[in-house]
Amino acid sequence: MGPSGKSARGASLVPRMKTRHRLCYAALFSLLLLGLLSSGLLQFWPRENAVDVGDAPHVTRSPRDVADLPRVQLALEMPTPERGDMSCRMHTCFDVYRCGHNMRRRIKVYVYPPAHYVDARGVTVAHGFSREFNDLLSAISESEFYTDQPARACLLLPSVDMLSQQHLRLKETGQLLAQMHSWKRGSNHLLFNMLPGSVPDYNTALDVPRDRAFVAGGGFSTWTYRPGFDISIPVFSPFSEEVDLPHRPPGRRTWLIVSAQTNIHEEFREQLQTLEARYNEEVLLLERCVGLPPGRDSARTRCHGDHIYNYPEILQESSFCVVLRCARLGQPALSDALQAGCIPVILADSYILPFSEVLDWKRTAVVLAEDKLPEICTILKAISQRQIEDMQRQARFFWERYFSSMKVIALTTLHIINERIFPYAAHSYEHWNSPPEVCWRGVMNPLFLPLEPARARGFTAVVLTYDRLDSLLRVVTEIARTPSLAKVLVVWNNQNKDPPPRYLRKLWTDPDEILWTGTVWPRLNVPLRVVQTQENKLSNRFFPYEEIETEAVLAIDDDIIMLTPDELQFGYEVWREFPDRLVGYPGRLHLWDHETGKWKYESEWTNEVSMVLTGAAFYHKYFNYLYTYKMPGDIKAWVDNHMNCEDIAMNFLVTNMTGKPPIKVTPRKKFKCPECTAQDGLSLDQTHMVERSECINKFVSVFGMMPLRSVEHRADPVLYKDDFPEKLKSFPNIGSL
Repeated sequence: MGPSGKSARGASLVPRMKTRHRLCYAALFSLLLLGLLSSGLLQFWPRENAVDVGDAPHVTRSPRDVADLPRVQLALEMPTPERGDMSCRMHTCFDVYRCGHNMRRRIKVYVYPPAHYVDARGVTVAHGFSREFNDLLSAISESEFYTDQPARACLLLPSVDMLSQQHLRLKETGQLLAQMHSWKRGSNHLLFNMLPGSVPDYNTALDVPRDRAFVAGGGFSTWTYRPGFDISIPVFSPFSEEVDLPHRPPGRRTWLIVSAQTNIHEEFREQLQTLEARYNEEVLLLERCVGLPPGRDSARTRCHGDHIYNYPEILQESSFCVVLRCARLGQPALSDALQAGCIPVILADSYILPFSEVLDWKRTAVVLAEDKLPEICTILKAISQRQIEDMQRQARFFWERYFSSMKVIALTTLHIINERIFPYAAHSYEHWNSPPEVCWRGVMNPLFLPLEPARARGFTAVVLTYDRLDSLLRVVTEIARTPSLAKVLVVWNNQNKDPPPRYLRKLWTDPDEILWTGTVWPRLNVPLRVVQTQENKLSNRFFPYEEIETEAVLAIDDDIIMLTPDELQFGYEVWREFPDRLVGYPGRLHLWDHETGKWKYESEWTNEVSMVLTGAAFYHKYFNYLYTYKMPGDIKAWVDNHMNCEDIAMNFLVTNMTGKPPIKVTPRKKFKCPECTAQDGLSLDQTHMVERSECINKFVSVFGMMPLRSVEHRADPVLYKDDFPEKLKSFPNIGSL
């Protein structure tokens, strides 16, 4: 459709409808506008009912006349769908074959036309749309995902407003869904809900009977969330549209902690009052205002004694904002805190954070158990100012991209589903979590974040090679057997010879027979990329190539063919626990030689290690940027000129930055290439040890000290040497001494 056609769709509820409906919709929206002017803004949930919703500002509903829509009457004995199968997963309750009608790696979404649904007695079942649901449908209808052909749709979205369960007739709404023409027990149907449950139980998932439909819900707990199937979405805050908070750069704020939620549990309030009394200059506890002067909106104000604060503006004056569970787990206070650039401190046990499938919440929020509330000040004061500023910046980024409107909430949900269907076209961890600011500064620095297992998708193996093709192909084949491998990047350092083509050529009559030795690459289940460098430099292995999309990088030589998939996988798991360390296999040591008065490089087996060689080592890709752009002095040039010691230079760099020694994994003693001759192997040169010692002394002179640290430590898997059956061991194939 051309530009004029797209413009014609405009803000219509469901675009590209048939011509006979257009006048109907024009009249419909005229009535909608009239209803807003005459009746004011109705509420999406009550403002004063503390038992019902907790701290939730009002959300407008846009009542409209449904009489002009096609009338659909539910039969008296119409069957009711099952409540919802908790065992559903994408591979059991989702028909992926519906999603293969296009080659653009993009799902298509069909939106059912709206209708006037009534029960057997003629009583309306589904009333008018809220403004939020109307915005959601409009965003999907105007997006690249939309299709008006249900037979070609991967997802189907009922035009039934279920954002707030308290306005629903549960059984009748389920019957309404079941009569839709493509329902088929709810398979491939997506339902949006932000306020699940109702008084007195407040279930954390939508109670509408829905068969196999999956839910984008705003209050899931670990008990009701189906991992990899349902999607946890934010509870939309109407202040996103009503309040335009000025940009405030990261930095120190007036308050350490502000609690601005109302209707929180009395036990929580007593604990907060105790904290406020103890930390009077750092903790601000706000209440709902009473007896406000005319013209002041209680939803837009908070009070502390007689002092009135504007809300949510007051949140910008605090470094941390408390987000507690109220009657429901999901709270709009989380969105308000992010909009203000205030780091949310979330105390809501079992809460599934919004879009946690792709968002790394430890980068922007502090998540604590509810019983840690009395210790909150001690915990938060231990966070460095540098980390606070990083988290403040990240909070605003999360809000702008994923929380700021119903449009971004809807489209983020569809993008997540799209990546489930087409995982090979999924966005990287950095795309979801890193602000698109400065090129390499946008890469996560592992030194200023909580050291928890990384959320990135596996690791990228970077294989440096020159002209050992047979050995290279064997290495690539062995690495590909590692479960967590995400991509293979071959750095081809030979400018006089082109690498083999990056596709597989079928040479025999049997289509499954692939020639892989000598001329073509092996068949892999992960992407393989080849980069041909412009100069033959060892530092090329540490260049921050844009093809590296994971946090973890495995640097490996083209002759390291002896590592098993278990050893590689275990090394990656160790790195996930220590992402600021070099984690590798061949260990080396630096020693002080009293006779020469210089440092000496030692490769013999000892009880200590101070280096791991990057011929087989995991590290965070952040260090690629430091090595390329921030290496002290002329070390990088020295390495390139001498064609040696790039691994020692990386050990110096990482240990100097972190103050921590590397970690050696697995007990394999020697690393040799069985096929390599003395002419092939650099490490077999007679002068190799002398040159390596010279490198250490050169680097010490540049750094002005010896940053390397020795450690008597090696990481081995649990049960490694215990006499247990191999099937009980997670990594049974680990080499022995």
